[in-house]
Amino acid sequence: MLNFFKNLKPKKLENEQNNELLTKTASLLIHAAKIDHEFTDKERRIIKKAIIDLGGNISTIDKLIVEAEINEKNSNQILSFTKEVKNTNHEFKTKIIEVLWKIIYSNNEADIYEANLMSRLSGLLYIDSKVMAEIKEKVKKNFSK
Repeated sequence: MLNFFKNLKPKKLENEQNNELLTKTASLLIHAAKIDHEFTDKERRIIKKAIIDLGGNISTIDKLIVEAEINEKNSNQILSFTKEVKNTNHEFKTKIIEVLWKIIYSNNEADIYEANLMSRLSGLLYIDSKVMAEIKEKVKKNFSK
């Protein structure tokens, strides 16, 4: 009986860590969406879809987004968001970069603040500038169709 409860704790902890990662990721995505001072419904849909694709629970996605918005509003730097994301695998990080570019190009242009953010994130997330450029061009091409 004791082993049964012992096995539950790591799974719960794993779920809590995953939720923390998804919340921090959503906070980073929201930060990118707000950097041009316009957080649109289209950007919100992109963020929700991305978080669900990354393993977020559909039934609690709105709660997670609200929590992420509060985190983003109360934070004065993006390091608190990137700290969790940078420790993930390359595939996860490149997915986040792709979503960030989708948010940026959702209005068909990237302004200087958005470009600066992506340049900083390249370094903070340890993404090679060539990989960053390839993802950017892929997203840009898809939005121009």
